[in-house]
Amino acid sequence: MVEKDTIIKEKIKYTGLGEFKPIYKFARDWFWKEDFAVVEDSYTEKVMGSAKEIEMEWTANKKITDYFRITIKLKWRILNMTDVEVEVEGKRKKMHNFGELGIEMKGILEKDYSSKWGASAYERFFKEVYQKYVVPQRTERKEDQTRDFVQDFKEEMKAFLELSGRGYNPKINFS
Repeated sequence: MVEKDTIIKEKIKYTGLGEFKPIYKFARDWFWKEDFAVVEDSYTEKVMGSAKEIEMEWTANKKITDYFRITIKLKWRILNMTDVEVEVEGKRKKMHNFGELGIEMKGILEKDYSSKWGASAYERFFKEVYQKYVVPQRTERKEDQTRDFVQDFKEEMKAFLELSGRGYNPKINFS
């Protein structure tokens, strides 16, 4: 039986200018570069006058061993996104003004993710012995690895958002 331990939760909030497609692509490409399989579980878009609200949920999985897998769940929420035109180096460019772009991240370490050790009482006993006495240090390293992936994504995403909005809006705000 799969055991899922939530290791870390992080958030990004951003207000300012940017382009939705490059932000989306940057996030997706970051996970692919780190060998995660990414699934978009849901996507909803609401149009309210000239503004949009977008909500998405992603699940990114990375097999570490036959026993451990890292899962990162992302919940995107974009509020009051409007189309704007800005001047960049003397040229007009279409961008988006984000009332708020929020990403919640949850890093989960899954043990026995393929449920190989849970069919019988005998297998469950050996799984418990294995977890308690054989792999505790390995489990700690995998928890650290899970934490590192989430924090690295958060920092790279913040840097990307800051760069994509730089020079257009002096009120860039991270929280």
